[in-house]
Amino acid sequence: MMHRTAALGAVLAGLAVAAGAFAAHGLRGALDVAMLAVFRTGARYQFYHALALILTALLAGPLGPRRGLRLAAGLFATGIALFSGSLYALALTGIPRLGLITPLGGLAFLLGWGALAVSLWTARAD
Repeated sequence: MMHRTAALGAVLAGLAVAAGAFAAHGLRGALDVAMLAVFRTGARYQFYHALALILTALLAGPLGPRRGLRLAAGLFATGIALFSGSLYALALTGIPRLGLITPLGGLAFLLGWGALAVSLWTARAD
């Protein structure tokens, strides 16, 4: 199962690079500076957490299948959808209410890092 998590992380990292390139080349001039920064923030956090998905999947090898690792991966993926997705939508549509979703994604990121930390802390060295 974790190999699919790593694959998802790789796909999401690639999409983050594409989003960053789109922001740099396709959206420059189409969005004001503030909304362009919002879009770029979404791409940056998507990339960071796509790497976190890959890391989490790789840790499942030496640590074995751990509920905390699966939970962390799910929270990272959820965070990308909510945090980055809401920032992309906000930047592209200008609908301020979409920004209300962003903190939920941030919370998912924080909980994911917490789940990863607890899973690593409680792992037994073999």
